[in-house]
Amino acid sequence: QVMLAESGGDSVQAGGSLRLTCAASGYTYDPYCVGWFRQAPGKPRGGVATLFTYDSKTTYADSVKGRFTISKDNTENTLYLQMNSLKPEDTGMYYCAADIHGGYCHVTYDKGMDSWGKGTLVTISS
Repeated sequence: QVMLAESGGDSVQAGGSLRLTCAASGYTYDPYCVGWFRQAPGKPRGGVATLFTYDSKTTYADSVKGRFTISKDNTENTLYLQMNSLKPEDTGMYYCAADIHGGYCHVTYDKGMDSWGKGTLVTISS
């Protein structure tokens, strides 16, 4: 059974940085697509960043481009999200997700993701 576990969420001031980690286990082969999604209070879940593992192509939400970086450590089966220049609007629950069956890999498309973590909370104060 595939399991994803996020960590690294914290409360920081605007302008600060955080690195989120997602530890994966239970895979028999690499997922096609991995990504980070977030849900702010009172808002629907939205995409933050995705990475297509076969060619390392990444996609980002416009709101985080230039500030966030998604990366994957294949030896450790770990996914990261480096978040810099954080803003109060980055506040939310952050989830990592993976698609092991193949399909469209893009930050705007979460329906293909078939494994989800339970989330880690990020709070940015002004």
